[in-house]
Amino acid sequence: MIFTKEEFKAKVESIQAQSWYKNPVGFGIARVNRGQLNPTKILQATYPVVNWNENFGSAAIFMDAIIQSGQSIDTTQSEQIFNISDEFLTNCIESFRPFIPEAKGDAHKNVQLVSQLSTLPRDLGLGAEDFKVVFLFEDSAPQSVEAVYLKLYALSLKKAPLRSLNLNGAFGKLENVAWVGNTPIELDFLRANEIALKLSGKYPVIDMVDKFPRFLSHIIPENNTRVLDSSKVRFGAQLAAGTTIMPGASYVNFNAGTLGPVMVEGRISSSAVVGSGSDVGGGASILGVLSGTDGNPITIGENCLLGANSVTGIPLGDGCIIDAGVAILAGTKIYISDDQIAKIKEVNPEATIKNNSKGSELAGLNGIHYRVDSTNGQVVARRSTKEVKLNSALH
Repeated sequence: MIFTKEEFKAKVESIQAQSWYKNPVGFGIARVNRGQLNPTKILQATYPVVNWNENFGSAAIFMDAIIQSGQSIDTTQSEQIFNISDEFLTNCIESFRPFIPEAKGDAHKNVQLVSQLSTLPRDLGLGAEDFKVVFLFEDSAPQSVEAVYLKLYALSLKKAPLRSLNLNGAFGKLENVAWVGNTPIELDFLRANEIALKLSGKYPVIDMVDKFPRFLSHIIPENNTRVLDSSKVRFGAQLAAGTTIMPGASYVNFNAGTLGPVMVEGRISSSAVVGSGSDVGGGASILGVLSGTDGNPITIGENCLLGANSVTGIPLGDGCIIDAGVAILAGTKIYISDDQIAKIKEVNPEATIKNNSKGSELAGLNGIHYRVDSTNGQVVARRSTKEVKLNSALH
């Protein structure tokens, strides 16, 4: 039994000194939703607390509690998942004892988690198989629904940078389900019970059918972040403080998002990242890795403006503007006059710029204004002379 913080520290050090021990990349305790027809299917994993490259003392206690409850752990595997048992919780609480009195608010959240799990009412119809402790020991392609969700949490909680995690095969691990609020329902269950549900007036109001839930179903945004329509942001997206997601044509996919205050009225596709102070205009589209960028993720720099219904298929540097309705793709031919080449090179001294460039040759350059010459329809580039500045009262 542990009575002091010094004893807790000594126990953690003794666990971590053992040959089998390895610090996890990420870990947490999840409540899982199972299939209504097929209980072996995991439809969703909800993590009240997510640990990502942190809290290794709690990780050591969790691993030791697993072993003490009669299970074995193999830290050479990329991920490990265990059912939560009463014995596991008791072992954790005995070790966390010195921290229980001060575990509240933002302090000692893993301690709060196991304490509340141990006092969860037994009449909820939940068993040990409904709660999992999950460890990821390396950032490999996820092998389970629980691992996919843990990584999506790490992204949306900003514990891992966008585009930094291995999500290969994630879609194949998730079930396509009907979402009723935060509850996933097997489509096969609805088909098998359609007549009874409709006759009894119990057929659910389905919000959507998808493999991923919505961002707001799992994430509490920062106080100065606004999402005006919950369907516009997918779980696994990342929204920096000050971002505003307007309704209408806006959308932010998973593993995509913003790095600072950004106005979003257009589409930020998968793996696209938008810098602070930029404005994605109404209906504007930033292409994703599956939509015309040859698999190359797009970054939009700071203080850029993407005009309404514009299309961006190349990375942009800082202070760039694409006029409304203009499409700048990797293969787009762009005319630049000699005097504008000189002005653009002033802010991009290392760049090689020519009169007739392809979009890919201007990728990532700063201070360029892309527009269409109304007299001949030619796409042209000029040195941007307009300052893009968001309304500070709104962000």
